[in-house]
Amino acid sequence: MQRRRFLVNAVFTSAALPASALRWLTSPPANAPAAFGLRRIGRSDIDAVHEVANSYREMDNRLGGGKLRHAIVSYLDDHISRLLTTGSYQEETGRRLAAACGEVSQLAGWVAYDSGEHGLAQRYLTQALAYARHADDPALAAEILAAQAHQALYLARPDEAIDLARAARSAAMQHGSATLLTECLVMEAHGHAARNDAHTCGITLAEAERTFDRAIGEDDPAWLAYFDEAYLAARMAQCFRDLGEADHAARYARRSLDMDGRYVRGRAFNLSLLATAYAAQDEPERACAAGRQALDLTVRLTSARSVRYVRDVVRRLRPRANVPAVKDFTAEVRERLPAAAGDSAHR
Repeated sequence: MQRRRFLVNAVFTSAALPASALRWLTSPPANAPAAFGLRRIGRSDIDAVHEVANSYREMDNRLGGGKLRHAIVSYLDDHISRLLTTGSYQEETGRRLAAACGEVSQLAGWVAYDSGEHGLAQRYLTQALAYARHADDPALAAEILAAQAHQALYLARPDEAIDLARAARSAAMQHGSATLLTECLVMEAHGHAARNDAHTCGITLAEAERTFDRAIGEDDPAWLAYFDEAYLAARMAQCFRDLGEADHAARYARRSLDMDGRYVRGRAFNLSLLATAYAAQDEPERACAAGRQALDLTVRLTSARSVRYVRDVVRRLRPRANVPAVKDFTAEVRERLPAAAGDSAHR
């Protein structure tokens, strides 16, 4: 009940971002959970949690976080809580259970973030990081810290994003996954790009590319399956866009569209990204064509981020508002996605 009140009253706090990074880097190892309840918890129980998490993750990618947030929170509050508090398990099982719980908590934070519930997202990600520590799982910790960096960038807090990405990088190096380390590096590079530090961004992106070359054939966790060449290209396109390098941004954004079709929301993001790159190249017709494809996908999603990215396309096309294609696209956005027709904040 205390945890529920803690989460319900969640308000986003910028000071908590560097605290997460510092806590992971400096805190001593946590004890493995153990409990002596009425029902013995075994591998099948933990496998079931992973299977549920995988199912929710697939639906999140296809439908957007808004449709899933309440279901995932209910699963955490009911099933996960019962496993932890009424089950019986020794330390080895407790660590595996904590990792599974951390995976679901991270997903709860992610869908809250996608829904625009930033305070709630921050609290669930903080909770997930605590689970990762009790699980002694640096890979999961790296993924959670990278998610926090992602949110910080979305909220235009690049300094905090860099700190979090570097902490994630440290955790990824403990685990040894080149794919995971690449994710942390491109997240840090995006932070440098958002600060308009082209030199450091370039160095970090080059390191990310070299690292990703080592990742072929790795046996990564299921929750990292989304990170492939298309995802890396999208992150690089975002860096170049923020640095004002429209040609590079457009080239990598086009590469990002060679992606797994199951990631509907990701494709909507990448199409919006391509549209903003075309707008920066002063190619309004191509920007509208890509933006319309993004709009077609966004109306099928429940994702505050998708709406915001379409809104950003509209904003970036305003200097060419008299172009017929721009007029038509803006009117279509206003008709089909009213929330996207207004002004937008920076990213």
